[in-house]
Amino acid sequence: MKKFLYNEKYAAWLFLAPALIGTLVFIIIPICASLYISLLDWDLISLPKFVGLNNYAELFNEKFFWQILNNTVVYAVITTIFAVIIPLILAVILNEKIKGANIFKTIYFLPYITPMIVLAVVWAWIFDPNYGVFNFIFHSHIKWLYDTKTAMLALIFVSVWKNIGYNMILMLAGLQNIPSEVDEAAKIDGAIGIKKFFKVTCPLLSPTILFVSLITTISSFQVFDLIFLMTQGGPENSTTVLVYWMYKNAFEFFKIGKASAIAYILFTVILVLSMCQWLSRKKWVYNEE
Repeated sequence: MKKFLYNEKYAAWLFLAPALIGTLVFIIIPICASLYISLLDWDLISLPKFVGLNNYAELFNEKFFWQILNNTVVYAVITTIFAVIIPLILAVILNEKIKGANIFKTIYFLPYITPMIVLAVVWAWIFDPNYGVFNFIFHSHIKWLYDTKTAMLALIFVSVWKNIGYNMILMLAGLQNIPSEVDEAAKIDGAIGIKKFFKVTCPLLSPTILFVSLITTISSFQVFDLIFLMTQGGPENSTTVLVYWMYKNAFEFFKIGKASAIAYILFTVILVLSMCQWLSRKKWVYNEE
């Protein structure tokens, strides 16, 4: 045994084995199994029936599916844009070492570590059309979560608000890695304020911006808990997204094959968008030419 451990090759495999086994059992096998299930007609009770690509064809022929896909894309795109721009601006401000910066960092980060169930209950009360805080402040009678025109906007607002703190910390880490000599040289050359932000800060921070936009895009397309807790896909399915529709097909309608097909369609959408972001990095990310 001692000789085995001293052999670097075998020792490496020994220490890697728990992670590799866990990956195989909990990731690779379920992925392959769900791909096969997406080709079946199965309700978890009767025997599964192989139907090939019928589940995918059925989805693509449903007008409702395209509405859900559109809801998902709208939610993810708008959330990603604001959840990158707002933290970037806040990070630049806090990086200037303003008074009380650490307090502001804590305040902005608290929503991210707060359980979603708590946030959903609080925001549902804030958006309540009868006694909600928003309507009280603005003296309005908007049915935020009960109107097809405002429900998705309300969910996007909550999602961006929750993710600001985490993305801001990542941006701050990127800003603090920019050498101080670069800032000093920029000031000598007359680059200050907005000019410095666009000509110096953004280009040097572009790798961090790429990373934040990637993880935000992926998490936005996978949103479920916020929808489930606040609107349950309503009103009139205006906030139903792919993951929530997958959940309903699997655990309410017991269409396991169709739910697995939705999962793979979502995987394909996320993969394509992530690859587009990754391949475009050479045009705008620093040191990626």
